[in-house]
Amino acid sequence: MNKMKKIGLTALAASLVSVSAQAVDISGGSSLTYANGNDGVQGNPWSMNDNLTFSWGGELDNGFTVDMSFLLDNSDGNAGQIFDNRTLAIGMGDAGTLTFWGQAGSGVVGSFDDKTPNAYEESWNSGDSPNQGHSAANMFYYTNALDAVTLHASYAHGTVDESSTELGIEFTGVDNLTIYGAAGTDNAAANAVDNTIIGASYTMGNATIGAQMNEADSEAANGDEDFTAWSISYAVSEDMSISYGSSKLKYETAGTEDQDSTAISASYTMGSMTVAGALNSIDNQGAGATGAGNTTANNDMFEINLSFAF
Repeated sequence: MNKMKKIGLTALAASLVSVSAQAVDISGGSSLTYANGNDGVQGNPWSMNDNLTFSWGGELDNGFTVDMSFLLDNSDGNAGQIFDNRTLAIGMGDAGTLTFWGQAGSGVVGSFDDKTPNAYEESWNSGDSPNQGHSAANMFYYTNALDAVTLHASYAHGTVDESSTELGIEFTGVDNLTIYGAAGTDNAAANAVDNTIIGASYTMGNATIGAQMNEADSEAANGDEDFTAWSISYAVSEDMSISYGSSKLKYETAGTEDQDSTAISASYTMGSMTVAGALNSIDNQGAGATGAGNTTANNDMFEINLSFAF
């Protein structure tokens, strides 16, 4: 028995060695950002970001594929964290792709939070975001493209509270039109939140217009949120795009104002270099632990970003 176990482990070790000998693809980038706003609050407006993504994979005897990816960026090195965005993706052919997020996973609702088109950033950038649903480490995300329909599903096992499941669908069966929706329950906290999303985008030549509505129904008192957004983007050329967008985030809390946001953004790509910028105007910016509209927080944010990819 022990001898057979030893043979099995030896074979497994040999297979692991052969996998690790495959070429590892390394991609990444670096960026420099200038961002100023928030009612003139003083601070250093300059920052940078950098990242390296290590990925490799292979094909199994049954035709399935296995791909792994690790992201190393400037947030790593914190206590208890070495790599973030760790994924293991199993491609099952016509049965779709099952991805396990070991770290920094995003559920379906988070992936669909605002799919209206933009050249650089959402209209609410630097303000309060629509509800992100359940996003966690050690969660599953499934996708499957079936002709004109793409299915999405995410699942995170509950530890203290119940598990969280989210579903999404995208339909592209009409020329130039995409219709999508998502729904799910976030059980990450004692007060569960039911999220629903519906939206669409339509392309006319170089222009794309989109609109979306989100609802977040929370068991917590005064915890509901309603989000609406629309935007239009225009591809000036293959390298340059511009966009304009507007959104409203409505809070249930009595006496609070809606967060109203508008944004103009643009991006221009030259080979591996991209210059992008946005001018966001946010009235009654949601702030603080309550997330309630703050009538004294009006934020005009200007941001420009220079990034390099390799």
